[in-house]
Order: sequence, then structure tokens, then C-alpha cells
Amino acid sequence: MGSKGREIVGLDVDELLVLLRKAFADEWLAYYQYWLGAKVCKGPMKEAVITELELHATEELNHSLLLSNRIIQLGGTPITNPQDWFKLTNCGYDAPDDPFVKTLLIQNIKGEQCAIGTYKKLLDLTRDKDPVTYNIILTIIEQEVEHEEDLQALLEDFELMARAFK
Repeated sequence: MGSKGREIVGLDVDELLVLLRKAFADEWLAYYQYWLGAKVCKGPMKEAVITELELHATEELNHSLLLSNRIIQLGGTPITNPQDWFKLTNCGYDAPDDPFVKTLLIQNIKGEQCAIGTYKKLLDLTRDKDPVTYNIILTIIEQEVEHEEDLQALLEDFELMARAFK
């Protein structure tokens, strides 16, 4: 990391790196959960759900890129062993073992809600202390909030459709 770049960080960089690496683990697990969910998805509205899951997978992968770049800028190393993702995750991983659209939507809404909480804490930590990380986290949390909204709208549509057929 450049010396001037380090000077603008007004908090413990090692503590920040721990939190960013945990968020990095979350993003990789979220990417895989979305990507695999899109591959196995079954049930009514599956095409709409697959489209949304694929889009979210791409965006989660981009979040991991943003985080890895910032980790490196701060003098850290992104997680190099995927097995460590499970040790460091904040939000865990819900395997899409039940490929039913409603189940996948509920699992991914839960993941997005956890991500929003994780990034809110990072926003609070970096506000007025690390403008670079703050802006990266702000970009990510905006998308996580949008993801939650998109998934909840699909779940609502699913529930309305299910009621129509009762």
C-alpha cells in the first residue's frame, strides 16, 4: 500500500482487513449459492428466478473483486484457500439442495439480509475514517439492498400466483 494511501485510513488497518476478508468470503459463497441455484432451479416462475439469480451471481462476483482490490491496497492478502471461506464467513452458505423456487428465494433473501447487516457495520466503521473503503462498501450495500428487494418481489409474486391456484 502506498504511504499516503495508508495515512488517510483513520482506524486499525489490521482490524479492517479482518472484516474485509470475512466479507470477501461471504461474497464468494454468495456467488456460488446464486450461480448453482440458477442451475438447479425448478418450479413455477423458474425462468424469472433463474434470470435474477444469474444477475445476482455476477454482481456478487464483482463485489469480491472490489473487496480483493481494497484488501491488496491496504497491504493484505485476499483469502487464497476456498476452504477458509467457510471458516471466515459472516453469513454462511445455504446449499441449494432443495431446488424449488420458493426455497431458493427464501435462502437468498436470508443471505442478502445478512450481507446488508455486515456492510452496515462496515459503513459505520469506515465513515469519516476511510473514504476509499467507505465508498466501496456503499456501492456494495446499495446492490445488496436491491437484491433483497428483487428477491422479495419475486417471492411475493410467487405467493400471489400460488394463492390464485388454490
